[in-house]
Amino acid sequence: MKKNGLVIVFAITVFLMASTFAGAQQVVEQKATTAIMSDKFTQTTKWLNQSSLSVTTSPNQAFMNDYIMVTGEGVPAATARTPGQKRLTAERAATVVAYRNLAEILDGLCVAGDTYVRNASVQYDVVRTAVTGFIKGAQVVHKEYNEQEEIALVIVKVGMGGPAGFGGLIYDKILGDPGIKKGLIEDKPSYAPKTPVVEATIFDGLIVDATSENFRPALINRIFNPKGELLYDPSKINQKVLVEFGCGEYTNKVEKAKDALASRGVKNPLVIRAAGTITPSDLKVSEEDALKIFSSNQKTDFLAHARVAFVLK
Repeated sequence: MKKNGLVIVFAITVFLMASTFAGAQQVVEQKATTAIMSDKFTQTTKWLNQSSLSVTTSPNQAFMNDYIMVTGEGVPAATARTPGQKRLTAERAATVVAYRNLAEILDGLCVAGDTYVRNASVQYDVVRTAVTGFIKGAQVVHKEYNEQEEIALVIVKVGMGGPAGFGGLIYDKILGDPGIKKGLIEDKPSYAPKTPVVEATIFDGLIVDATSENFRPALINRIFNPKGELLYDPSKINQKVLVEFGCGEYTNKVEKAKDALASRGVKNPLVIRAAGTITPSDLKVSEEDALKIFSSNQKTDFLAHARVAFVLK
């Protein structure tokens, strides 16, 4: 995390970027190409295909899949003599490498935004605690040992959502810390128009098409009107829903967004286009669309249930 004097730029935008993530991403991509796609681990390739899973190589992929999955390779200990000893020690080494790769990705999560905090160590501890808990919640989901090459491959996976996922840990930290919550949410003016429009059509969800913007998925995405007034943020979401689903669904097409919301009971989502960004994780909508969102939500309360989908580039 970069520091300018005692000021830390802090927001709850979690995305993999900058040079720190680049190193972690390179590790993951290397494992995906040299380990998964090679002939050394054919069973793993078959397992990934049958399970419809993929190794995480980008931030968008992590949010769209709702999980992070990394690999690790290991070789037998020098003292191993029997085939059993070689396999066990190689798998143990591969597991450690996989957890290290996961930690590298988590350390590369950039926490950036627009709230200024003067105590850098406190903010760093928040991220550190989340990383530690996240690694504890990770699971080894697959192993393979190549006897000819004497090399093991281990895959470790952890969810983005749910009480035991990365999101749940971060949300607990954010919403449980009055200082962070105040700076992130309570200091922002809420959108409350004096004359809401009357929508004849009832919308029970929201799709924001942000394909024309440099918008990044995050554990907390917010929506503002042109005046900087807040329409959508974690405080609008039921806590249980927030932990389970986060701030919404993420996809790359409007039709996919409709399908994702339909799986959660949404029949007629309001579809709007983003009018810009305030930060890479905070979108801005036009005043006309802000009125539509506010008025529609008054009828069906879809924001409280995070029935929101973001369409990315």
